[in-house]
Amino acid sequence: MIKRCVVAYATRDAQWLWPVEVPQDANVAAVIGAARLVANRDEVPWESAALGIFGQPCQRTDVPADGDRIEIYRPLAADPKARRRQQVENQRRAQRRAGR
Repeated sequence: MIKRCVVAYATRDAQWLWPVEVPQDANVAAVIGAARLVANRDEVPWESAALGIFGQPCQRTDVPADGDRIEIYRPLAADPKARRRQQVENQRRAQRRAGR
């Protein structure tokens, strides 16, 4: 039997979806490998990126179900928590300066 999955990758400017057909027992790594063959895109971090299935983190050894979307995540430009802490600190400094 064959299962159909979609591999997704996005940058700030574009999104790619690669539908693939793989054997029923194929794991995430095999699905990504099949997508890599049809994608012809070297800029995608095929081997190193974090992965998910419909937004839930997964491992390369996990076996996706028929119809699953495997997502290849690009690294964050900045840690959201650290960025938020810096924004709050900047606001506090501005308020202290304004209160002088």
